[in-house]
Amino acid sequence: MTKIIENYEIKNETTFKIGGTVNKAAFPASLNELIELLNRDEYDIVLGNCSNVLFSSGKINKNVIITKNIDKFSFNDNCLHVECGARGPVLSKECADRNLSGFEFLIGFPGSFGGMLCMNASAHNQSISDKFVSARLYDTSLKKIIEAGKTEMNFSYRNSKISDSKFILLDADFKLEKGEPDKIKELMERNIVFRKTRQPSLTYGNAGSIFKNPQNDSAGRLLDLCEMKGIKEGGAAVFENHANFIVNYNNASSLDVLTLMYKMYSKVREKYRIELKPEIKYIGNKESKEYKLWEIMTENIQMTQK
Repeated sequence: MTKIIENYEIKNETTFKIGGTVNKAAFPASLNELIELLNRDEYDIVLGNCSNVLFSSGKINKNVIITKNIDKFSFNDNCLHVECGARGPVLSKECADRNLSGFEFLIGFPGSFGGMLCMNASAHNQSISDKFVSARLYDTSLKKIIEAGKTEMNFSYRNSKISDSKFILLDADFKLEKGEPDKIKELMERNIVFRKTRQPSLTYGNAGSIFKNPQNDSAGRLLDLCEMKGIKEGGAAVFENHANFIVNYNNASSLDVLTLMYKMYSKVREKYRIELKPEIKYIGNKESKEYKLWEIMTENIQMTQK
């Protein structure tokens, strides 16, 4: 049964551990309950594990759906059917237990499948779109369920059909490959070591990579050359081991994070004439100072599923 909480403090859900009070948060327990909520047209935002999103620390006049409890999955030989709220590390391990290869990179991704398909998550030469077969999406404008194959999903770097806020992932099918257990285990272990040594753990709140990589370059490399590691703003700081991460080390506010992002963005633009584009999604109020900072860095503020 769907749980609905009014005046909900959304930082309880975000990996950044930042966010004020939303009008209402709904936690559906099944796809049918999610579809019922979407049919009502009362909800502005659909999220999963909230791993790639920054909410304003102030009051947010929006209603939010959290899909984290819609997390069922099933295997048929090397084919996987998965619901939108299932988490990457869980499925990575389940695939490995069945000697299936293709999702080794998900072992370090805290996000849910809705968000990972939205941004076409990738790492270490693997991408979630590589093994994608089809999905069911909810079209919020037509109030109907549609089917989408790989071509219709329009996958590209950090982008897909469901990056458009009108489409919400319900469930999806993937076809993986049989692999050698030792090689699968070795690749997963390498991915884990890489993340532990280069990226912050969720002990410090963070939302993953802050900026997208520009074409043929790395946002982390550019920010490192601009000597951004360790730079602080209020309770937020650029991670010491990787300049494209911001950590919430001391009760940071959304304004702290966005001010720090703007400093990072401005430094790279000034030194290299490259305008970095945010990889995270920001949800806030248009009247705020932080929203204006966000608008300078991007014009796309959308309903998101993360």
